[in-house]
Amino acid sequence: MGILAWILFGGLAGLVAGFLTGGGGGIIYNVIVGIVGALLGGFIMNLFGESGVTGWNWRSFGVAVLGAVVLLIVLGFVRGGARGRSR
Repeated sequence: MGILAWILFGGLAGLVAGFLTGGGGGIIYNVIVGIVGALLGGFIMNLFGESGVTGWNWRSFGVAVLGAVVLLIVLGFVRGGARGRSR
């Protein structure tokens, strides 16, 4: 996929993951979360012996959303933990 396709793909995956976790952000945030989520989702799928993001298709989109959801959950724990320790 080209860079514009990655940006669009990442933005959509980040947007859906934000809706699912309640942790969405702006456009740039969603794109970054979606792209990093696609990489993380591919890594997770490889751990299970499956392929990660292979192009512009529903399976790859699901892998990207899965990775973005995991990323947002981890970020929520990190942020929540940091706030909890400072009080």
